[in-house]
Amino acid sequence: MQELLRTNDSVRLSWLQSVLASEGIEFVVLDTHTSILEGSIGAIPRRLMVADEDAKRARDILKDVGETA
Repeated sequence: MQELLRTNDSVRLSWLQSVLASEGIEFVVLDTHTSILEGSIGAIPRRLMVADEDAKRARDILKDVGETA
C-alpha cells in the first residue's frame, strides 16, 4: 500500500474518499481510531492509503481535482 496523503481535515478526507470511490479506486484510511482516541486535537493525522497498483492513477485523479498527493 502507498500513502496518498495525511490530513487532520475530516471534510477534505471525506471528499477525497468520495472522489476515489467514484473512480472505482479502493482505499483504506489508517489512524482513524487513534486520532479519535487522542481527542481529535490534530496530533495524529489520518492517512489515505491505496494499493500499489492504483497509486499512480489515484494521484493523477487527485491532481485533476486540484489536490496534491
